[in-house]
Amino acid sequence: MKGLKAAWRVGWRVALCALLLAWIFQSIFLSAGKASVGADWDQLGRLEQWRKAWTIGPHELWEKISQVAPLALAASLVCVFLTIILNVARWRLVLEVQGLQLSWGRATGITFVAQFFNAFLLGSTGGDVIKAFYAARETHHKKTEAVVTVFVDRLLGLWAMLLFAALMMIPNAGLLRRHRQLGLPALFILAMLAGASVVLGVAFWSGLSRRFPRARHGLRRFPKGELLERSLDSCRHFGKSKGFLAKAIALSLLVNATCVLQMTLLSAGMNASVSSSAWLVIVPMIFCISALPITPSGLGVRENLFVLMLAVPEIGVPKTTALSLSLLAYAGSLFWSLAGGIVYLGLKKKQHLDEVTHTENVPAEE
Repeated sequence: MKGLKAAWRVGWRVALCALLLAWIFQSIFLSAGKASVGADWDQLGRLEQWRKAWTIGPHELWEKISQVAPLALAASLVCVFLTIILNVARWRLVLEVQGLQLSWGRATGITFVAQFFNAFLLGSTGGDVIKAFYAARETHHKKTEAVVTVFVDRLLGLWAMLLFAALMMIPNAGLLRRHRQLGLPALFILAMLAGASVVLGVAFWSGLSRRFPRARHGLRRFPKGELLERSLDSCRHFGKSKGFLAKAIALSLLVNATCVLQMTLLSAGMNASVSSSAWLVIVPMIFCISALPITPSGLGVRENLFVLMLAVPEIGVPKTTALSLSLLAYAGSLFWSLAGGIVYLGLKKKQHLDEVTHTENVPAEE
């Protein structure tokens, strides 16, 4: 039964990913085929149109991707690397609040391995489990707190990106109001920001159990209630730590700015005219929505959003170019994920990461 549930959890996401990718590729390739054939397009049968589309479209897409300036592509890879290093810095900051110490080298190696597992594996053992388990193993204690650091690190990163997107909506308010494909995602981002803010506030500062003693008693009745209780207690340390939130948010905002810089460089390398103001709001919106666990690595979701958002008249990026930008951005992430795979091969015996990757769940406290 567990195997069936796991297969379903993975299967529906893979199927949705394939459907979204097929949808966007079909739409773009049909447009390319129609533009190439011209007036005779409507005289062709449906199957012949599809054959033409999938003959002409992939060639045009590859041609567009191959036009990116090598320097812009190299700079894009550097930007992705910088985001990983900034994420390492934020995670070490989170670990320190819980009294968990990892060196820069060790934390960077584990983060690269996590990047590899998040990108290429669809099972229940993902990169977050690697990070949480290995942080606990490194210190030989505080396994619950180690898991909490991963949750808090992700929550802070997402909340800061949502905040960044919301702030960038102000100078782009007119653009967002005029176009539904921008306005609706903007509203969704604001709803996500509100929800994430509530979770952050409850986790760091709520103290509900002190005001309602029965709440904590009720919490213990849940499955693994004691673990949940200890997790909430460890979260309170983040709210009490002076200067922690400001430093974590500052690092997260630098991550956001670097992501925007990456897309700016890629678009310049493809001679796609997109204003910096537009990128500042579009990039965080796309990255926040595609970060939701809808499809593996956000594939399909991200590509559709790029094509839809960049198609508005004020921006006017052709569909093939928009798709190319999305794929190139993803390729940069995959490049460093492959690097993480190389790190994993070097570390799995030396630092026992092979044991971690065969563990379904983080062990309970000893």
